[in-house]
Amino acid sequence: MSENQHILSIDQGTTSSRAIIFDVKGNNIATSQQEFPQVFPEDGWVEHDPEAIWSSTLEVSREALKSAQTKGANVVTIGITNQRETTVIWERSTGTPIYNAIVWQDRRTADLCSKLKEQNHEEKVTAKTGLLLDPYFSATKVAWILDNVDGAREKAERGELAFGTIDSFLLWRLTDGQVHATDATNASRTMLYNIHDLKWDNDLLELFNIPASLLPEVKDSAADFGTTSADIFGAPIPIQGIAGDQQAASFGQTCYDAGDIKSTYGTGCFVLLNTGEKPLASKNRLLTTIGYRINGKTSYALEGAIFVSGAAVQWLRDGLKIIKSASETEAMARNLPDNKGVYLVPAFTGLGAPFWDPHARGSIYGLTRDSGPEEIVRATLEAVCYQTRDLFEAMADDGIEPKALKVDGGMVANNWVMQFLSDTLNLEVDRPAVAETTALGAAYLAGLQHGIYKSLDDIKENWKLDRSFTPVMDEATRKQNLAGWDLAIKRTQYQ
Repeated sequence: MSENQHILSIDQGTTSSRAIIFDVKGNNIATSQQEFPQVFPEDGWVEHDPEAIWSSTLEVSREALKSAQTKGANVVTIGITNQRETTVIWERSTGTPIYNAIVWQDRRTADLCSKLKEQNHEEKVTAKTGLLLDPYFSATKVAWILDNVDGAREKAERGELAFGTIDSFLLWRLTDGQVHATDATNASRTMLYNIHDLKWDNDLLELFNIPASLLPEVKDSAADFGTTSADIFGAPIPIQGIAGDQQAASFGQTCYDAGDIKSTYGTGCFVLLNTGEKPLASKNRLLTTIGYRINGKTSYALEGAIFVSGAAVQWLRDGLKIIKSASETEAMARNLPDNKGVYLVPAFTGLGAPFWDPHARGSIYGLTRDSGPEEIVRATLEAVCYQTRDLFEAMADDGIEPKALKVDGGMVANNWVMQFLSDTLNLEVDRPAVAETTALGAAYLAGLQHGIYKSLDDIKENWKLDRSFTPVMDEATRKQNLAGWDLAIKRTQYQ
């Protein structure tokens, strides 16, 4: 492989847009990141301005490219990874969104999901998609926009509108409206895509009353998605890799074999287990999803999704204002000998796996007059680990017991959290040298399609360990911690 080939990875996340230029070894050559506003119109509603997503993506990409070019980098391909399930509908003629993007965290369609469950539709939906009837996924968001934006359904029926997850929207804009496509991983999160037949499902489109004309073409995760318009970056660049953020992180962690498992700690927390060429159905309300699709060959995954992890730390900073930056939390937690019986359940937008309770809300238990900012900070960090343990308990009941866990995402820089995670899971936790593996996974997919990498084995050689964390907590303390957490969860669900 040529050493002077570089890849632009566009990582469009829930709270920020980021661009990273990687070299062939997976080293970060240049980075630019920009936060954008969160919109909360009503209780449980979460939206983004699609134009803010686009402008921030464009700006960080141009900044990263400019920085990389000063170092002599030759960017030959682009990979895109994105916040999944977040839903945009736009005018085909102008590319203008008809409503804000409805974010994956949004709960506005909880009643519709409950109604469809009462009508006994969930079993059919799960059998086809591997997903549960929950507001988390795209289908009910699309239906809401069509039913609540004036003239939207009529325009959709006439074929004038396009639907996409964020990757599709960015692809449309980057190619100046020439390409309306997505990849199999993002399609698998819409609740409209049959993960067994590998196509949009007519029965599901009918169930959610969504016209097929809205839908993008579904391609492999490593594929030729089109070329950027020349005026975007000064010269056309091929876009050759797309994957939803959690699948991209798994790919960046080189989880290519059945049994490989990773957990990403970003806005939320997502555990993905590679199950190989056959989808595995969970008895414990974990999700069956597509891990990646390359050369027409699908690799499946089992997923546990936690809606809030890093977002809770952001809440400490921006909502409670008890910290100025996330980096402060490690020392605050470490300074306490224990949690003093304080537990925080960050169900700000409901509970994800394995509970799937869209009506739950965040709670703090065990407060006394002696409780202060340190206790709340530590409880917030501990909650990330306890929620991960809930997913591992569900997996264990499904007959899956991993020997080690690869971790990534912004929170893994916190050594205290990683040690507490290892203690809580009673499992080895491995942190890679490159923690931001979401962007790296998108880069690897693009590089694979471009020919920079000849095989998955080529990519595996890039993975390097930064640090392993092994359990040191005694069993009595572990059981006491988890008993308190289990009680807090029960109170949150049934309050």
